[in-house]
Amino acid sequence: MFKSLIDALEREELGVSFGRVENITATDIEITGLNPSIGDIVKIVSNSDPKRVELSMVTKINKASFIVSPFRYVEGLRVGDRAYIESDGLNIYLSDEIIGRVVDPFMNPKDGKPPIKAATKMPIIRTPIDAMKRGIIDTPFSVGVKSIDGLLTTGVGQKVGIFAGSGVGKSTLMGMIVRGSQAPVKVVALIGERGREIPEFIEKNLKGDLSNTVIVTATSDDSPLMRKYGAFSAMAVAEYFKEQGRDVLFIMDSVTRFAMAQREIGLSLGEPPTSKGYPPSSLTLLAQLMERAGKEEGKGSITAFFTVLIEGDDMSDPIADQSRSILDGHIVLSRELTDFGIYPPINILNSASRVMGDVTDKEHLNAAIEFKKMYALLKENEVLIRIGAYQKGNDPELDRAIEKKSSIEAFLTQDADSSFEFSKTIQLLKDIIQ
Repeated sequence: MFKSLIDALEREELGVSFGRVENITATDIEITGLNPSIGDIVKIVSNSDPKRVELSMVTKINKASFIVSPFRYVEGLRVGDRAYIESDGLNIYLSDEIIGRVVDPFMNPKDGKPPIKAATKMPIIRTPIDAMKRGIIDTPFSVGVKSIDGLLTTGVGQKVGIFAGSGVGKSTLMGMIVRGSQAPVKVVALIGERGREIPEFIEKNLKGDLSNTVIVTATSDDSPLMRKYGAFSAMAVAEYFKEQGRDVLFIMDSVTRFAMAQREIGLSLGEPPTSKGYPPSSLTLLAQLMERAGKEEGKGSITAFFTVLIEGDDMSDPIADQSRSILDGHIVLSRELTDFGIYPPINILNSASRVMGDVTDKEHLNAAIEFKKMYALLKENEVLIRIGAYQKGNDPELDRAIEKKSSIEAFLTQDADSSFEFSKTIQLLKDIIQ
């Protein structure tokens, strides 16, 4: 009788299984006693302080143990601390209450307001939209910036990169796009930014207005894992609204710091460094994030702007080069234009929108081509014009461009606080080339 009872008890799992921390380094924790899969979320509970719970992710599996990377810090954890596999996985819980809020990648409030009441579970990692289910991009997406709407017109569901060196004006342009866009919902991901830049961006660039806006932050002092999944988490927020049939503006600053976070993770796991020290996973990860934006048939859309920091204004940087190959357009900010007082300093000759021909009418497209042609002539002959070496009458097309010079520069210049309606921008463009 007792033997059969003992056998029955042995077959039953009477408690939650847990593992133990065996080794701790500055970036990784080794755990034994569990059988996880790559990507599983593991919860570590401190024996010395049971209230302290740290989330981590399984990044490497050995024969008798596995390695996790913590989302926060390893300081204070000890050998022998208990580890549990989080059955819920890497998910966030969302509702419309998140609109107007500033949150971390796990949707914890960063603005001092009450926690968000959740209604829907969304996985942070999802498969991008199936290629055959993507909607055709055929509708213009106005951002209220003349040089973009008029000369680099974007479409609903397009993915665009903003490429710039440090201090050229990415944040200012981001603020102009968020304020000028008429999208029903706007999701802003600030990844790897300095802590002080978060309130500055809200107050200076967004003028403190978070209506229809969600800000997801993972600052530079957060762990590489938090910065990496902060971007995926923000994209999951955008997908939550897209599933409801809404058109979403997604804007992320910056892809470079996101890739740097993966560089830290990859190198710590023994991946081989390639160009500029980036492991192969850093480049692979870009497509996994960017391809989740777009227009899906029967649902809403995510129109995305990703900023890319180009060190030393070098467009051959591996992250910039890979991003440009994935995205549907690129906006290049020029340090040289800031010297001439042109803001936003968009170099329209080096920038392009791959869908402009699909979202504009023929008259608008021809006007944009003519405008760029006149601007290119002015840039090509700039030195001759400035020193007075060019004689009027030698080139009728250049003469016309010189006559329009002030109008062209006025069109490219826009105050950071102003926003232009799409129809007004197109009319201004047509007036210049007439």
